[in-house]
Parts: sequence; structure tokens; C-alpha cells
Amino acid sequence: MAKPRAVAAVEHSGLLAENDTVIVAVSGGADSVCLLHILYSLREKYNLSLTAFHLNHMIRGAEADRDEQFVRTLCRSLEIELCVRREDIPALAHKAHQSIELCAREVRYRLLDELAEQSDAKIATAHTLSDNAETVLLHLVRGTGTAGLCGIRAQRGRIIRPLLQCTRDEIETYCREQGLAYVTDSTNLSPDYARNRLRLQVMPTLKSLNPALDESIMRLSQTMTDVDRYLEDISVKELNNCRTPDGYACDRVLSLREPIRRYALRHLLSDAGASAEFRHYLLLCDAMRTGGSVDLPGGCRAVCAQGTLRFLYGDADRPASSFEIPFADYAGVEYISKEELKRMDSAVLADCIRSDAITATTVVRYRREGDRFTLSHRGITKPLRRLMNELHIPAEQRDRLVLVADGSTVLWCERIGASAQGMPDGGDAVRLTLL
Repeated sequence: MAKPRAVAAVEHSGLLAENDTVIVAVSGGADSVCLLHILYSLREKYNLSLTAFHLNHMIRGAEADRDEQFVRTLCRSLEIELCVRREDIPALAHKAHQSIELCAREVRYRLLDELAEQSDAKIATAHTLSDNAETVLLHLVRGTGTAGLCGIRAQRGRIIRPLLQCTRDEIETYCREQGLAYVTDSTNLSPDYARNRLRLQVMPTLKSLNPALDESIMRLSQTMTDVDRYLEDISVKELNNCRTPDGYACDRVLSLREPIRRYALRHLLSDAGASAEFRHYLLLCDAMRTGGSVDLPGGCRAVCAQGTLRFLYGDADRPASSFEIPFADYAGVEYISKEELKRMDSAVLADCIRSDAITATTVVRYRREGDRFTLSHRGITKPLRRLMNELHIPAEQRDRLVLVADGSTVLWCERIGASAQGMPDGGDAVRLTLL
């Protein structure tokens, strides 16, 4: 049953296309040997270019070397190119303060991605129906939302999983029928790993209640995947209604119904590159209600100020370094005649400064303490700092806005426009283009 199900999955989900280059992750276990053999049997139908990849984790000493040699022999017999990498996973895990299991997974996918990038290839992994059931149950035990119940997807980016509809028993049967040898990882029997305890102790009990447990959980995963995609689509549309020039309106985000708000924030956090957990979502909701910031994984910070949610990266919230150039030396200046000025629309006029306001002491720079701005339509002069606050310009942006000034008198400021002293009055003007 393994091959028919795998072939059906390939055809139904479009996992393979003609002339594809595919890198197959091969550990030497039954699942990956079965996967490699099935793809090998499909190579002519799809004109596939196959490469195998094996990672020696250096976890099990001689046994790991045995696995590597087994994969080398297997690929040689099938005349499939093999790429082998060796990484000291225990040492890397210790250095990164990670579990060996997580570290091995991250290293394996990083190396596969690098290899696939070089040849514009797909990556085939041997995840099975049984793996999906275990993954969903682990998510459930650890605490999860809708996304965690979606389980393992048949395709994610360049990664494909042709065996996802096959149980582990079906795969072992396929190997016996085809006379395929495989190796067994001794750590699969170790109770030190949560997945092993689930597989060896919990799954047999659950299957005594429902022998078709793997299939039942896959149906749940498929249903939750549909729900997940629907909520994701709705949340993206709702987010567009919450968008402001500087970020997202906190009150609008908070007014969303709970499931939509959770998905909306998950979407924003993902775009920000933050691998956030549920606790970050709760902290973010609190910050939107009361103001403040939340430091997120990945070096990102969510800031809620003046009713707006924004995401900062790296040193974006630090003051800008000093910057000052004589106006005459600034490259982004275009001189405009009064005749041209009359034909310009308001958007272009906003970047213009009257020519006779420019003197030998006029400079292009960032703001300084003591800068003052006279509003052209009201004739009122205010500290630039106070005006920026009244206009709700985000605090982290203020020190990085370019302005044109003569002494402490601001003639023009990015995001504000020209002051009374710099406003074009029908004569010649200069237009500033930010570099």
C-alpha cells in the first residue's frame, strides 16, 4: 500500500513536476529507504534528477558511522549521487543551550536548504502518517492552538513529503516486499525523548481504542488546516482595516474578535521574523491596552505608543548618528522656476522650499534640541519636538527625519513639509529629494 498511496499523494497534491531536481533526506531507516526507492522508481516518469543527503550527527559513535556507510552502499547500488555532512550535534546543542533533538533538526534543515538553494531543488523528507499523529498529539500535550493541530503539511515551500499518507507498518511491509534492507536507530528505543515515550507507551494504548488512530488524526489535521487557512485569510483582510501610516491602530486591533485578533497578531509577528509563543501574544495585547513594548524572539521589539503598534528591528529605536551637510553640497536638490511651480500638484509642492530662504548657512541635517518650526497656516512658532508629538510622529522616527534649517529655524522637515519661512510664495523654489 505504501507505493500506491505515495504515488497518489504525489499526483493529487502536485508534489512533483516533470524535470524536477529532488534532494532526498536519507537517514538509513525504513522510512527514508522506502522514500528513496519510490522516488527512484518514479525517476523516468517525471525525468527526475535525484540526489541523496545524509547527516552524520556524531551522536551514536560507531552506530552513526554504520548508518553513514549503509547509506553510501545503498546510493551506490542505485547509482544515486550522495552528499554526506558530519556535524557534532551534541557539541552544537550544548553551545546553543538546545536539546539534541531540536539542534539536529535545525542543522539538518539548514544544510538541506543550502544544498537545495545551489541547485534550485525540492527537498523530500520521509515523514509518515504515523509521524503526523505523533506530532499532533505532542502539540496537544504541550499546549497548542489551531495551527498545532494542522500537523505536518504535505508541502511547505520547497519541502515535499510523499509518504505522509502512509503508516509506518505499511512502509515496513513495502521494504520487506521489495527486499530493502534498512538500519535501526537505537535512540528510537530510548525513553529520554518525548516522542519515543509517546510512540512506545501512549500510542499502543490509544490504538487499542481506535486501530485507525493515525488516519483519524490526519482527518483532524486536514480539517484544522482548512480552518487555519480561512482564519488566516480573514485576519489579513481585517489587518488592512487596522493599518495606519505608522503601523497598526491598537484600538482597532483590540476590537477584533478573539480568534481573528490572535491570527492577526500571529501574522504580524511572523512578518516581523519573531518566532513568538502564546505568552508573547498575551503580552502584546496588554501593551496595546496600556502602552509599552514587548521584546520578541529574533531581536525584534513591538512598541505600542500613541495608540499605534509598530515593530522595530535591531537599533532602529536608538538615536540617529549626527548628520549635517551644507545645503549647497546636498546632491538631492532640484531648482524649479516659478512657472514650473505653478503647474505642480500639492504632493510635489510639499517637498519644495522657497529659493530666497536658502542662505550660505542653511544646512540639511537631523533635528537638534532648540529647533523651532513656524506653522505657515497659523503663524504660530513651536518647538519642533512639541510639534512632532502633536502630529503623533513615532518617537523612534523623530531623530531620523531629515530637515532643512538655518540655525534653529526649520525651513522644511520630512513628514511635515515647509514652515512659514520656507513655504514657496510664487517665486523660484528648490525641491529636496531625500537620498
